[in-house]
Amino acid sequence: MAAWGLLRLSSPQLPIGGYSYSQALELAIEQGLVHDSTSAATWLGDQLLLNLARFEVPLLKALCDAVEAGDWPRVAELDARQRSSRETRELAQENRQMGYSLRQLLSHLPELSPAAQRYLADQPDCGLAAAWALAAQCWQVDSASAVQAWLWAWLENQLAVLMKALPLGQQAAQGLLSALQPTLHDAYQHACAQPLANCGSAPFGLALASMAHEQQYSRLFRS
Repeated sequence: MAAWGLLRLSSPQLPIGGYSYSQALELAIEQGLVHDSTSAATWLGDQLLLNLARFEVPLLKALCDAVEAGDWPRVAELDARQRSSRETRELAQENRQMGYSLRQLLSHLPELSPAAQRYLADQPDCGLAAAWALAAQCWQVDSASAVQAWLWAWLENQLAVLMKALPLGQQAAQGLLSALQPTLHDAYQHACAQPLANCGSAPFGLALASMAHEQQYSRLFRS
């Protein structure tokens, strides 16, 4: 596999608006739960291991595998499951809006396969994970690499939030990235080892923070 597709998929320049969202990290900063590099590492590490690795990433992996296999009924089933799992209004809006933006991008690209084009034409809605899986196929990125790109893009976006809202300097952000790489790898390994039937998470802290963020008086991010 050429690296170009993988770099394109994980690039912060992918025009889906990821920079607009903090996934409640902004609220955690506002409430003092995240106030320095150490507390930020705890928040992000918990997100990786207790939420993403247990549900989000295994579901994404299953979506990528279903797209690779051309099992479009399975893709639709998993997409619906992912969209219905959003705990709050703003997380649902984030998933829908970013999925819509990626869907619009893909629908205008010549490399999108005819089968994927038919799938999108038949679907009234598409979450971000399903659109990500379709983008991976479009750009010839295998499932494992697509999952790694998702995790990397998520972590980079969270660090960008910290640099704007904490604020965290660029050198400190890079130090945090180095410190979290083993956790990132552990989250990936755990997610890939889990049968989808055994996957699930209950991120109550994230959901509560997201609900509070919806009412936050002053904020930079949409979620």
